[in-house]
Amino acid sequence: MYKMESFTRADAWALLCKYNKEPFHLLHARTVEAVMRYFAEHLGYGDAVEFWGMVGLLHDLDYEQYPEQHCVKCVEIMQENGLSKEMIHAVTCHGYGLVSDVAPVSEMEKVLFAVDELTGLIGAAARMRPSKSVQDMELKSLVKKFKDKKFAAGCNRDVIAQGAAQLGWSLEKLLGETLEAMRATEAAIAEK
Repeated sequence: MYKMESFTRADAWALLCKYNKEPFHLLHARTVEAVMRYFAEHLGYGDAVEFWGMVGLLHDLDYEQYPEQHCVKCVEIMQENGLSKEMIHAVTCHGYGLVSDVAPVSEMEKVLFAVDELTGLIGAAARMRPSKSVQDMELKSLVKKFKDKKFAAGCNRDVIAQGAAQLGWSLEKLLGETLEAMRATEAAIAEK
């Protein structure tokens, strides 16, 4: 379904680092990459793990240098680097309704749309914990943080809820599954 041509994860990382220098942005990219890989495996797309991961890694490719052209400038950058139309569509649709009119269509695109903001919320909640980790975070604690609009106010809860609806999942299922994905990948993300 997804053609990777000769573009590798190392190529994706190099491209990301060409346009992004902030440690926070790079950590967010690695987090979304790991969560996307987790979901690819757990939703039955094992043959597309690399594609899902690279889409997660590159989803904010243009954000740091071109915040006013987010999800627009990346099209030009990705075309210049010979990336597939499928990858370009997947990356641009994560900003649907905010900075892009490209709607998520595939399950992978809907997962990316749903987890982008949510990984930020979960990460913020983890940083507030004594352990600084998601390992001991309970779903009920995350739900409470989600409902508290003052906590991580920059995380768009409407987008998270819309993402759950696009997937046909309850909000609690999306929160729980994403929390589990971050638990499973936290150590690997920290090592990179």
